[in-house]
Amino acid sequence: MRKKIFALALATVMAGSLAACGGSTEETTAAATTAAATEAADGAEAADDGAAAEAAATDWEPTGTVSIVVPAGAGGDTDLTARIFAQYAKELTGHDFIVVNSNGAAGSVAANQVLGSAADGMTVLYGHNLVNVANIAGVTDYNYTAFKLGPTFAKNPAQQLYVNPEKYADLDAFIEAAKANPGTLMACTEVGAYTYYELLAFEKAAGIDLDLVDVGSNSDKIAAMLSGQVDLMPGAYMSCKDYLAAGQFVALGAPTEERYDIIKDIPTLKEQGIDLVYPDCDYSFYFPKETPDEVITYFDNLVQQMMDDPDVQQALTDLDVMPYYLSPADSEANDEAIYNTIKEIAASVEA
Repeated sequence: MRKKIFALALATVMAGSLAACGGSTEETTAAATTAAATEAADGAEAADDGAAAEAAATDWEPTGTVSIVVPAGAGGDTDLTARIFAQYAKELTGHDFIVVNSNGAAGSVAANQVLGSAADGMTVLYGHNLVNVANIAGVTDYNYTAFKLGPTFAKNPAQQLYVNPEKYADLDAFIEAAKANPGTLMACTEVGAYTYYELLAFEKAAGIDLDLVDVGSNSDKIAAMLSGQVDLMPGAYMSCKDYLAAGQFVALGAPTEERYDIIKDIPTLKEQGIDLVYPDCDYSFYFPKETPDEVITYFDNLVQQMMDDPDVQQALTDLDVMPYYLSPADSEANDEAIYNTIKEIAASVEA
């Protein structure tokens, strides 16, 4: 039976300067998960691949302002990486690219907006995993196959697991407490979200039962953590690093195959005996299905140019996000692997 999620009423006192993460819009099968998580070695190698790729010919050019629809509010990783793309796309081409924040319903509001738009390259969806997770959660009746995949532009490691150090010193302490109090420790997520399935996979791999609560956006999750209302939070490093530095959060581990440089001080769950590798957040472009190939080629060439640009690479690195290029074909294969991995996680807990 699918695990139920209950909404948590947040305290009215909010923490100051909370970073809003793009992603308001979740035992795994190791082979499929590893394929999704390690399709390229790391951000630097992916950037080198972009430098080596040859630009294909295309005569297509935008006829006006290109709308990059983001399934999240302003200020988080999805939004900020999209804004870096828009900035440098303008500098490289002279055309205007704007970010349109379209939040809600596990990313389906943004996805539906793009699916309903003209297939002319002027409106494109940008994000990670959202289309697949919404389908698996039953929010939509379509997945990545409803779109034409463009290139991948950046990568974030799979969201790490964070706790309050006043409650738990490390992963062993948290698991011990969870086993002593089954179904009691609260972990925050969102209905139909990427982190929901991450938490389900963590429960199964660690042999524990958590109380999954829906608290809303990433800023709401951080507020719930800081106020002591929840025990565990999956989060992106860029949103949590200041709280780590201040001693307000402790990172239990990262569900990645190996340590990435940007989170090199955070041990993987596998290092600590928890056999869990979860798909990374790979930021790709999704176009209406009938979009001409020349449009896809235009965006692919543009992303390759950016991977060759040290200013773009530095801008992404400064966000604690990795430059990461995949061709449209490889992006589609990556989405397929991610979809199958998360679907298997869902199936394993529904029986």
